[in-house]
Amino acid sequence: MRNKRIKAAAALLAAMAMGGSLIGCSDGGGGGNSGDGGEVSLKILHNWNGSGAGDVEADLTPIAKAIQAKTGVKVKMDYTKGSEVEKVNQIFATQDLPDIYTGPAWGGELDGIVKAAREDQLVDLSGKLDAYPNLSRAIAKENVPPALYEKAIGAFGDQSYMLFQNQPLTDKDAMDWLYGFYVRKDIADQVGVDPQSVRTKDDLYAFLKKIKDADLKENGMPVFPLGGFSNGWAVGIGNTMFYGTEYMDQGGGTLEHVFFTKPYEDYTLYYRKLLAEGLLDPEAFTQTDPIAQEKIKQGRIAVLAAHLPAIIDASKDYVKAHPGSDYVPIGPLERAGAEPDRPVDLGIQGNNVTVITKACKNVDAALKLLEFLASEEGFKLVRYGIEGTHYDMVDGKPVAKAEFFDKFAADTTGKAKKNEGFATGFEDMTGQDRTNTLGGDIWADQERIAKMESARKILRPNGISVISAYNAADVMAKSPQWEELKPSMDKIGDVWKEAVFAKSDEAALDIIGALREQIKKTGYPEAIQYVNENLKGKEVVQLQMPN
Repeated sequence: MRNKRIKAAAALLAAMAMGGSLIGCSDGGGGGNSGDGGEVSLKILHNWNGSGAGDVEADLTPIAKAIQAKTGVKVKMDYTKGSEVEKVNQIFATQDLPDIYTGPAWGGELDGIVKAAREDQLVDLSGKLDAYPNLSRAIAKENVPPALYEKAIGAFGDQSYMLFQNQPLTDKDAMDWLYGFYVRKDIADQVGVDPQSVRTKDDLYAFLKKIKDADLKENGMPVFPLGGFSNGWAVGIGNTMFYGTEYMDQGGGTLEHVFFTKPYEDYTLYYRKLLAEGLLDPEAFTQTDPIAQEKIKQGRIAVLAAHLPAIIDASKDYVKAHPGSDYVPIGPLERAGAEPDRPVDLGIQGNNVTVITKACKNVDAALKLLEFLASEEGFKLVRYGIEGTHYDMVDGKPVAKAEFFDKFAADTTGKAKKNEGFATGFEDMTGQDRTNTLGGDIWADQERIAKMESARKILRPNGISVISAYNAADVMAKSPQWEELKPSMDKIGDVWKEAVFAKSDEAALDIIGALREQIKKTGYPEAIQYVNENLKGKEVVQLQMPN
């Protein structure tokens, strides 16, 4: 059977070479860069810090070879090791460009891509997309969050520079990572508190205080009541108890950035109190990821703030050695402005924006590759592997082969999956997310699935709702004042941390007040007026939880 697949792949490559389907170039491409057999080699920058194939040759895996056999394109994947924002700005400033770029569909990373489009550094795909239905469907206006469409995907009139990846095909495919506060079950039992009885900000404070008063130790070292991962991720998610979203309605539809409101002050002082009273790990905002992971593995964090998959992965060694110490959800906690029976509002916006740069050696080859990856066949290949080798179709659903499922489950390094070609970057270019529609994640550990479902029942008793309203932040970024204003606005996160570490509430508010004045002097009044004028009469996001 294996020999038949190899012969079929060789025949397909030969046929494509004879047909010349990938030879030649247009719209900024140079030579075809054809190698032996007529294949095209293209370099893709996967702009996600922490991604990568390690010491695995990503272009030589079975999945990569299958993609090459289907498309005639050999992919050389390059991975970002530092700041994604710095990387996207660097490649266009130095012209050290890949053929294809894929990276976050938000923040400074997206700003860098929009800027590159305006500077004519990307290939305009508008004259070609009619031939690529999967790519076209993913960027249709009805399939893109409206603010993202206006800011980036559809912002260039008749020109089209950006492709959009991993927006849910249906609400069923929406990925909810279950962000929240989670407590070790054994500690909750020890201090006599039912985690589901903790509902308000006062409840949470009292719970953390009770853990602190228990004076818990692990190997002679103190247990911190509350902690997180590297650089403060995601300790600050208690903000949802104080305000619904980044831009608050001050009445009559007039929006104000939350940084200028009293709820933001209350949120800051709440965290200052947690820190001052020893309820929050003082290194939470400065520690590296290895240090954060080590504390969790040592059992030194009672309550973790993050999404559940990260918590499960970080704590599995400790849980294995200490049965009954699993992290379980707290709450659900109150949400500012939300009725108790309201579904959880999630601003799900696909993972990636993908573009073809003007340095691309063969634009048609790049589009053929991306169209295949965005197809249902490509999606299944990248996510499930090679049918008959890695999985079988049973009653219309993909089912993992036991050999590979067991091998992947036993490997805690993730290398076994990468050796086959999984999790090497292709999954971020697979068009609309169809995971649940096609049958779910067949490689997920069953115990993990059970933990996720258990937490979902607690934290999402009324289900979820995918936000389709306008995000004021995206409109703010289009204001004429934004270029001058942005450096001041970018300081909000760092200033919040500085305020949290202030010696008194008064000093904390003074720190916030100083930045407020600076923001006002760099164009905020005019920019927020622009936001309000452009969003008048439109539905604007007022409640949002991290997903």
